Amino acid sequence: MESTTARMRTPQAAGMAGVVFSVLLAAAIVLMRIAVPSGSPADAPVAEADRWAVRTALEIVPFAGIFFLWFIGALRAHSGGAEDRFVATVFLGSGFVFVATLFVAAAAAGTVLEEATPPSGFGRPFAYSVLATYAMRMAAVFVFTTSTIGSRLGVFPRPLAALGLITGLVLLVVAPGVPWSELVFPFWALVVSLHILRTSLRRAT
Repeated sequence: MESTTARMRTPQAAGMAGVVFSVLLAAAIVLMRIAVPSGSPADAPVAEADRWAVRTALEIVPFAGIFFLWFIGALRAHSGGAEDRFVATVFLGSGFVFVATLFVAAAAAGTVLEEATPPSGFGRPFAYSVLATYAMRMAAVFVFTTSTIGSRLGVFPRPLAALGLITGLVLLVVAPGVPWSELVFPFWALVVSLHILRTSLRRAT
């Protein structure tokens, strides 16, 4: 009985980590978009009043990555470990690559805080390229595989699976060219996390 209770509590605790991840990632994206607009010149210095936003975003990103790994665990626990091996491999691989590219984008964005005059102009376009082109497309693969697993196993309702399909298409096609569209990923993660929490609470009662 004790081991069964522990297994039932794990998705609930990890599902809360998914909520934290979505909030942290959304906050980091908003702060970076406000402080360093994507359309600004690559060699334009960051205003002194906006440097706090960049620093805060850079402090947030590592924690967002940590909580995302917990979110992956919540999704696997929610599916009961019955995923197809091929889909599960793509699911895990895309999740790990997303975290890696997110960290690379954050490290590149940190170069805009350098005091060099004039700025090199390299970090800003590189950071946005890694985030919008690579990280978000890996996020799209992660969303597609998660929705596929959830739909096949019947652990995701149809509206949630449809939301995953729409989110994946936006991240795959729209995100590289449309600023702010990457916010659909933390929104999807928030909705999925709330679904996991609600389901685990029902099982507990």
